[in-house]
Amino acid sequence: MNAEIVSIGSELLLGQIVDTNASWLAQQLAAAGVNLFYKSTVGDNMDRMVETLDRALDRSDVVITGGGIGPTQDDLTREAIAKVTGREVVTDPESLVDLRERFQKRGFILTKNNERQAQIPSGAIVVKNPNGTAPAFIVETDRGVTISLPGVPFEMKWLVENEVIPYLRKKFGLTQMIHYRVLKVADIGESAVDDRIGHLIAESKNPTVGVLAHPGQVDVRIAALAQSIEEANALIDLVDVKVRELLGDNIFAVDHETIESVVGALVAENGATVATCEDLSGGSVATAIQNAAGSSSIQSAIVNSNDALEKLARSGGETPPFANGAERAAALARAIRKISGATHGIAVHGTEEGDQRTENLGRGETYIVVSGPNGERVRHVRSAGRGGPDRQRAAMGALSLFRRELLGLHG
Repeated sequence: MNAEIVSIGSELLLGQIVDTNASWLAQQLAAAGVNLFYKSTVGDNMDRMVETLDRALDRSDVVITGGGIGPTQDDLTREAIAKVTGREVVTDPESLVDLRERFQKRGFILTKNNERQAQIPSGAIVVKNPNGTAPAFIVETDRGVTISLPGVPFEMKWLVENEVIPYLRKKFGLTQMIHYRVLKVADIGESAVDDRIGHLIAESKNPTVGVLAHPGQVDVRIAALAQSIEEANALIDLVDVKVRELLGDNIFAVDHETIESVVGALVAENGATVATCEDLSGGSVATAIQNAAGSSSIQSAIVNSNDALEKLARSGGETPPFANGAERAAALARAIRKISGATHGIAVHGTEEGDQRTENLGRGETYIVVSGPNGERVRHVRSAGRGGPDRQRAAMGALSLFRRELLGLHG
């Protein structure tokens, strides 16, 4: 069976609220083995809601709506679904009693507009909502099934986990589920990952293999359709081995692990302490390490002028001027390590080209150096900028290089 999500609310179209509900719901549907081919967003307008819902029922077996079942005049989901399915809007007596009891327990009087929350399309299945006042409801027709959920996230999530997924499993005889594993890759870009494992992506059927790029990181997703998590993991393991053979120690984490959590564990395991010197990255590396390993493991300096950089280098016993960016970054890493007494010093030094306003892949050069008991590791990135993606990329590069140092990996 194929499902579609229709998110309802003008606030979503205006960007006042980010639609995290649809993203979370999509994950739950995938895990239950439900195909999701479309997601739509429509404002609080009756004609456009009817048009969107009508189109959704034409192409999907199940349409799940979010929002628009509250007490206000712009909550139009009940009326829109009733119109699309050729039904009347009626008051459900049991829901009305529940509403009155809820309001009385809280010391409130049930106003006329709140009574609207007990209204549903005639013949709909009421789904009680223990976490809110508006019940959800399901309308079954020859065209398909429409499931209407509240927009409040914690209400919606409880209903999906405890009511919607069990209903879909029973209604459509769902016996399979989708489970996936994400291998996280650093130090090589998306095109390089594709070059190494592209044949696995092209040939994959079950499990399927896909990639998703982030600044400084590439995710390799292996997803399997099976009747249990154990069976899915057995299928995934077969591909996991092949991916690891091709990507090697560039894989630094799996699933919910992050570069911060991995480095934090290594810092604790090695009894390491870190001092950082950063300019364009603006303290991103220090923040990431502190979040992972705690404030006792990190000292940092954020320096934004050449004079200040050279003063820092001199105070650490280095002798500027330096021949190039790589030499300066190495001197700064040694200096910050010596001044702080940390086991490792990390310097992230970038030089921008010209007056630029780009947020990503700014023109310039970035040098990352990790100085430790075993010498120095240097990484050169052919971009430099103060934008969020560039800072994230620089932090990711520094943490990855530090990880390799702590593990004793080459490269």
